[in-house]
Amino acid sequence: MEINEVFPVFSKNIKRYNFMINNKNNVAYVDGANLHKAALQLGWNLDYARLRVWLTEKYGVKQAYLFLGLIPKYKNLYTYLQEVGFTLVFKEVTYYGKGKVKGNCDADLIVRAMKEAFENIHNKAVLVASDGDYAVLVSFLAEKQKFETILSPAPPEKCSVLLKRTNVKIAYIKDQRSILEAVKEKAPDVDETA
Repeated sequence: MEINEVFPVFSKNIKRYNFMINNKNNVAYVDGANLHKAALQLGWNLDYARLRVWLTEKYGVKQAYLFLGLIPKYKNLYTYLQEVGFTLVFKEVTYYGKGKVKGNCDADLIVRAMKEAFENIHNKAVLVASDGDYAVLVSFLAEKQKFETILSPAPPEKCSVLLKRTNVKIAYIKDQRSILEAVKEKAPDVDETA
């Protein structure tokens, strides 16, 4: 799917847009479970296609890894996420309690981010997570001048204090509702304007 299909307004300025995004080679590491859980708590539906475009436009993200547990019944969702530009990194899930699913991807995300920083694959990293387990990764990447920002799915009061103590820039998804909310399509002629 092309950017102008997701946001037609970009088609007017596509040359300027391409110039802007080609100047950076940043990467996003997205904790899928963390994002999904926080998105449910927002009170509005997060549009993953808009998120992917916004990551490119705002932060120069060329590669966006989405780490998540592999559950076969969600294959259509996985296809959609790939179509809108995410590279999916799956973790085998475990089941506990009353059928609850656990697909702990934290270590996989940290290892990939460290490896790619060491190999100098990207300029800077964007972390989409609110989990304090990532504080050591953020501190390391910031020290090496390989870190752009944290994009917290959780609101400020629920974002880990450990991430806040890293003293890096933190942006909050809730503040981007006008950009990232899924837009409901109205039915034709519902308001007699068709």
